Amino acid sequence: MLPARTRHRQGLHLGLIVMGLGILTLSMALAISIGEIHIPLATTFRALSNALGVSEYPLDRIHESIIREYRLSRALVAACCGAGLALCGAILQALLRNPLAEPYVLGISAGASTGAVAIMVLGAGGGAVGLSLGAFLGALGAFAVVLALSRGASTSPNRIILAGVAGSQLFNALTAWVISTSASAEQVRGIMFWLLGNLGGVRWPEVTLALAVVLPGFVICLLFARALDAFTFGQDAAATLGIPIGAVRLILFAVTALMTATMVSMVGAIGFVGLVIPHAARFIVGTAHVRLLPASLLIGAIFMVLADIVSRVILPHQSLPIGVVTALVGAPVFAMILYRARPPL
Repeated sequence: MLPARTRHRQGLHLGLIVMGLGILTLSMALAISIGEIHIPLATTFRALSNALGVSEYPLDRIHESIIREYRLSRALVAACCGAGLALCGAILQALLRNPLAEPYVLGISAGASTGAVAIMVLGAGGGAVGLSLGAFLGALGAFAVVLALSRGASTSPNRIILAGVAGSQLFNALTAWVISTSASAEQVRGIMFWLLGNLGGVRWPEVTLALAVVLPGFVICLLFARALDAFTFGQDAAATLGIPIGAVRLILFAVTALMTATMVSMVGAIGFVGLVIPHAARFIVGTAHVRLLPASLLIGAIFMVLADIVSRVILPHQSLPIGVVTALVGAPVFAMILYRARPPL
């Protein structure tokens, strides 16, 4: 029988998960209700209940169509993007032992943007899968550049961040070069808005793709939770525990690149989610990755859904790119962490 203290801790964590799921559900309901056409929360919950097949409430057909065809898919993609990017941040911060590591800061999002823009402009393969493949190759290229510039992940945290900044600038320049030399005026307008983060065009195919990447990615990361705990004490410490360092890093870097690339190909390069959320989750549930990863997933999903709501209501009759909202929150947090940064986690 488990000690009373352990049972109390497990009960507390279970309660936090239930509370997080409740907040996520309420946030998504708000995201669905708010828009140019206001839909009451009660109508939203009834429409969702009908969609799940557990009820048959009579509803306004226009409201039901808006919820099913536009707003529910948008809220689900926002939740998946927030969850995926937060997971990537938690994984990179553990593997690189750097509290500032995340896909955007390290230039991985910029590499994924370059790959996706090349597919868009050059027309080499179409559809969400083609865009994601191009973004994945770009993300892997960015990983390679950052690791080469920093001469391996075991180097100092400052050197990794500087390598990320350099890699980010390089891939942003490549993206600008592709756009300026090959894109039409109409493509330039669409790409520039997309690059800042845009959830306006996502529909159910994007929901399917996001779920197909984030859920297995989360399971794989959770399987390596104990290895990630060991990585926070250094590669030598992990090796003495019998962890295959090279294989674990390869698998988790590939999962991180795939999740980042998929999110960037759908909604653009959204920054600072992977930086801010793991720190918030660590503050609530501690540093053990078996708790940190689910907490990052939930808080990331909630954060992105709320950020999407803010992007749609902060200015009358127009929407801000969601990347602007996340940057307004993330940049001050980044500065605070940078100011208070201490050597490795």
